[in-house]
Amino acid sequence: MKNIIKKTFLLGVIVAPTAVLSAPLNDFTFKNPSFNGTGFSSHILTIENQESTRRKAIADKVQAELDKIKAEEKNTNLNKFLNNLESRIYAQISQNLATAMFADGGTDSGSFTFDKATNTTISWVKDPLAGTIKLTVNGPGVNSEIILPLGQFQF
Repeated sequence: MKNIIKKTFLLGVIVAPTAVLSAPLNDFTFKNPSFNGTGFSSHILTIENQESTRRKAIADKVQAELDKIKAEEKNTNLNKFLNNLESRIYAQISQNLATAMFADGGTDSGSFTFDKATNTTISWVKDPLAGTIKLTVNGPGVNSEIILPLGQFQF
Protein backbone atom coordinates (compact mmCIF):
# COMPACT_ATOMS: atom_id res chain seq x y z
CA MET A 1 0.00 0.00 0.00
CA LYS A 2 2.88 2.29 0.69
CA ASN A 3 4.04 1.63 -2.82
CA ILE A 4 0.72 2.73 -4.34
CA ILE A 5 0.72 5.94 -2.30
CA LYS A 6 4.23 6.68 -3.45
CA LYS A 7 3.29 6.11 -7.11
CA THR A 8 0.15 8.22 -6.81
CA PHE A 9 2.03 11.01 -5.12
CA LEU A 10 4.76 10.86 -7.71
CA LEU A 11 2.22 10.91 -10.55
CA GLY A 12 0.44 13.91 -8.93
CA VAL A 13 3.70 15.83 -8.61
CA ILE A 14 4.50 15.26 -12.28
CA VAL A 15 1.01 16.01 -13.72
CA ALA A 16 -0.05 18.96 -11.49
CA PRO A 17 2.62 21.46 -12.61
CA THR A 18 1.95 20.64 -16.26
CA ALA A 19 -1.71 21.62 -15.94
CA VAL A 20 -0.82 24.88 -14.19
CA LEU A 21 1.84 25.87 -16.71
CA SER A 22 -0.38 25.26 -19.69
CA ALA A 23 -3.16 27.67 -18.63
CA PRO A 24 -3.49 30.66 -21.07
CA LEU A 25 -3.16 34.27 -19.93
CA ASN A 26 -6.73 35.49 -20.46
CA ASP A 27 -6.23 39.22 -19.85
CA PHE A 28 -3.06 39.85 -21.90
CA THR A 29 -3.33 42.13 -24.95
CA PHE A 30 -0.89 44.58 -26.52
CA LYS A 31 -1.73 48.18 -25.60
CA ASN A 32 0.34 49.86 -28.35
CA PRO A 33 -1.55 50.09 -31.67
CA SER A 34 1.68 49.38 -33.52
CA PHE A 35 1.57 45.81 -32.17
CA ASN A 36 -2.12 44.93 -32.09
CA GLY A 37 -3.39 46.93 -35.11
CA THR A 38 -6.40 48.40 -33.30
CA GLY A 39 -6.53 52.16 -33.96
CA PHE A 40 -3.29 52.00 -35.95
CA SER A 41 -4.27 54.63 -38.53
CA SER A 42 -5.25 57.22 -35.91
CA HIS A 43 -2.05 56.41 -34.03
CA ILE A 44 0.06 57.10 -37.15
CA LEU A 45 -1.91 60.29 -37.89
CA THR A 46 -1.29 61.54 -34.37
CA ILE A 47 2.44 60.92 -34.69
CA GLU A 48 2.52 62.66 -38.10
CA ASN A 49 0.57 65.63 -36.71
CA GLN A 50 3.01 66.01 -33.84
CA GLU A 51 6.00 65.85 -36.17
CA SER A 52 4.55 68.38 -38.63
CA THR A 53 3.62 70.74 -35.78
CA ARG A 54 7.21 70.60 -34.52
CA ARG A 55 8.61 71.20 -38.02
CA LYS A 56 6.26 74.17 -38.54
CA ALA A 57 7.17 75.67 -35.16
CA ILE A 58 10.88 75.42 -36.00
CA ALA A 59 10.35 76.95 -39.46
CA ASP A 60 8.26 79.78 -37.96
CA LYS A 61 10.96 80.48 -35.40
CA VAL A 62 13.65 80.63 -38.10
CA GLN A 63 11.49 82.92 -40.28
CA ALA A 64 10.80 85.23 -37.33
CA GLU A 65 14.52 85.49 -36.66
CA LEU A 66 15.24 86.27 -40.34
CA ASP A 67 12.50 88.94 -40.35
CA LYS A 68 13.96 90.45 -37.19
CA ILE A 69 17.44 90.62 -38.75
CA LYS A 70 16.03 92.18 -41.94
CA ALA A 71 14.09 94.77 -39.93
CA GLU A 72 17.23 95.63 -37.94
CA GLU A 73 19.19 96.08 -41.18
CA LYS A 74 16.55 98.48 -42.52
CA ASN A 75 16.54 100.42 -39.26
CA THR A 76 20.19 101.52 -39.36
CA ASN A 77 21.03 105.22 -39.41
CA LEU A 78 22.50 104.91 -42.90
CA ASN A 79 19.31 103.36 -44.29
CA LYS A 80 17.19 106.00 -42.58
CA PHE A 81 19.38 108.69 -44.14
CA LEU A 82 19.20 107.13 -47.62
CA ASN A 83 15.40 106.77 -47.45
CA ASN A 84 15.03 110.39 -46.37
CA LEU A 85 17.39 111.57 -49.13
CA GLU A 86 15.53 109.54 -51.75
CA SER A 87 12.20 111.04 -50.64
CA ARG A 88 13.61 114.56 -50.85
CA ILE A 89 15.07 113.94 -54.32
CA TYR A 90 11.73 112.63 -55.61
CA ALA A 91 9.97 115.63 -54.06
CA GLN A 92 12.42 117.99 -55.78
CA ILE A 93 11.95 116.24 -59.15
CA SER A 94 8.18 116.49 -58.87
CA GLN A 95 8.44 120.17 -57.86
CA ASN A 96 10.69 120.92 -60.85
CA LEU A 97 8.29 119.07 -63.16
CA ALA A 98 5.30 121.02 -61.85
CA THR A 99 7.21 124.30 -62.20
CA ALA A 100 8.18 123.50 -65.80
CA MET A 101 4.62 122.45 -66.69
CA PHE A 102 2.90 125.54 -65.29
CA ALA A 103 5.52 128.24 -65.95
CA ASP A 104 4.46 131.14 -68.15
CA GLY A 105 6.60 131.52 -71.25
CA GLY A 106 8.28 128.13 -70.77
CA THR A 107 8.35 125.16 -73.09
CA ASP A 108 5.13 123.52 -74.25
CA SER A 109 6.36 119.93 -73.70
CA GLY A 110 8.92 117.86 -71.89
CA SER A 111 9.76 114.31 -70.87
CA PHE A 112 12.24 112.34 -68.83
CA THR A 113 13.02 108.72 -68.11
CA PHE A 114 12.10 108.02 -64.52
CA ASP A 115 13.54 104.50 -64.29
CA LYS A 116 15.91 103.22 -66.99
CA ALA A 117 15.74 99.64 -65.74
CA THR A 118 11.99 99.46 -66.39
CA ASN A 119 11.95 102.11 -69.15
CA THR A 120 9.38 104.21 -67.32
CA THR A 121 8.93 107.64 -68.88
CA ILE A 122 6.98 110.69 -67.81
CA SER A 123 6.06 113.25 -70.46
CA TRP A 124 3.80 116.28 -70.69
CA VAL A 125 2.36 118.46 -73.43
CA LYS A 126 0.83 121.90 -72.84
CA ASP A 127 -2.12 122.91 -75.05
CA PRO A 128 -2.66 126.66 -74.49
CA LEU A 129 -5.69 126.77 -76.80
CA ALA A 130 -7.54 124.09 -74.79
CA GLY A 131 -6.10 125.42 -71.55
CA THR A 132 -4.89 121.96 -70.48
CA ILE A 133 -1.73 119.97 -69.86
CA LYS A 134 -1.65 116.28 -70.76
CA LEU A 135 0.63 114.30 -68.40
CA THR A 136 1.48 110.76 -69.57
CA VAL A 137 3.21 108.04 -67.55
CA ASN A 138 4.33 104.94 -69.51
CA GLY A 139 6.04 101.90 -68.10
CA PRO A 140 5.59 98.18 -67.56
CA GLY A 141 2.04 97.72 -66.35
CA VAL A 142 1.46 101.50 -66.17
CA ASN A 143 -0.02 103.57 -68.98
CA SER A 144 -1.71 106.57 -67.43
CA GLU A 145 -2.84 109.82 -68.93
CA ILE A 146 -3.92 112.79 -66.81
CA ILE A 147 -5.48 115.96 -68.19
CA LEU A 148 -4.80 119.02 -65.97
CA PRO A 149 -6.64 122.34 -66.49
CA LEU A 150 -4.27 125.29 -66.79
CA GLY A 151 -6.57 128.00 -65.51
CA GLN A 152 -6.92 126.55 -62.03
CA PHE A 153 -3.19 126.05 -61.37
CA GLN A 154 -1.75 129.36 -62.60
CA PHE A 155 -1.53 132.25 -60.23
